[in-house]
Amino acid sequence: MKNISLITLIILIIAGCSGTGKKNKGLLPDASGGAGEIIIVMDSAQWNGEVGDAIKSTFKQDVPGLPREEQMFKINHVDPRKLTSFLKSVRNLVFVMTTDDNSSGSKILRNYFTKSSLDRINKNEDLFIHTAEDEYAKGQEVMYLFGQTSKLLAQHIRENKNSLQKFFNKAEKERLSETLFANSPKGLTELLEKEHGCTMTLPFAYKLALNEDGFVWFRQMNAENDKNIFISYRPYTSENIFQKDQLIQLRDSIAKKQLFGDPDEPNSHLITETNVSQVPVLVEHQTFKGKYAMQMRGIWRTNNVTMGGPFISYTILDEERNRIYYIEGFVYSPGKNQREFMREMDVILSTFDTKGSAQASAK
Repeated sequence: MKNISLITLIILIIAGCSGTGKKNKGLLPDASGGAGEIIIVMDSAQWNGEVGDAIKSTFKQDVPGLPREEQMFKINHVDPRKLTSFLKSVRNLVFVMTTDDNSSGSKILRNYFTKSSLDRINKNEDLFIHTAEDEYAKGQEVMYLFGQTSKLLAQHIRENKNSLQKFFNKAEKERLSETLFANSPKGLTELLEKEHGCTMTLPFAYKLALNEDGFVWFRQMNAENDKNIFISYRPYTSENIFQKDQLIQLRDSIAKKQLFGDPDEPNSHLITETNVSQVPVLVEHQTFKGKYAMQMRGIWRTNNVTMGGPFISYTILDEERNRIYYIEGFVYSPGKNQREFMREMDVILSTFDTKGSAQASAK
């Protein structure tokens, strides 16, 4: 079976699903539901079969790098016969059907497709996905997954697992960005540009915790959590810095020198946890705004093991300045779920840019 990418398939099925046609968005309700929630609309028999298993393994996969198991998304199954207008207005909605299934639920779902799109699906086994925005609510993402048979659709879902996850992760991050940076303090961004030759957008509640040559730390503290963002940079001397052990060593050298840990313990500082087999340090190559970078996820703790939590970081090569930037977000929130906190950290880090003032560039 030829594996066609998610993007290609979206283009191929442009005539696809009937939905409800062009709408006046002003008349649509706002999308409902919590962050990371997805409603899956499919026949109950298929939900309990091979296709349902493929859906569950895709969207219920554990988020990497968290202290305890947390699923990537909270998914709820709804039989098509029980789909209400209220449920249709959720922020993330997935319709799933196969053309060979004659159950009452699948028959209802086929009404969401035009005759021409059903004909195309039956003639081309490579077609399996269509996505749409604001179908039944403003700020909504809708995904249609379909195939000629359950076996074929389950195979497509498994083969494109990462792309399906990324689609909804991207949607969640975009929604978060719309609210997170309202009233963002411009002074912090200006400080970064003037003194450190880079920029980053920070939410309103973040305050400057430490500002030194080659290092700056921002912090948001309240009774329930402690969120932290820091930026460190130094000259680029060797490509070995991008090896996993070197990245951990880099992080630990920064943390030991500049990140104080438990305020009630003298000589407390942060280190990377490398002795927990269930939560290994994960390193992945990524392109960060056109620059070579490595993403790292894992667990931090204080050297005296009194505090700990998850972190996400990017080590970015700025070839123009021959400089390595290490940027990180970490959270201390004992007893709380961490998934959405870490999504927030990643959204903030994604605003980082190495563009800065000429004065800072000359440092």
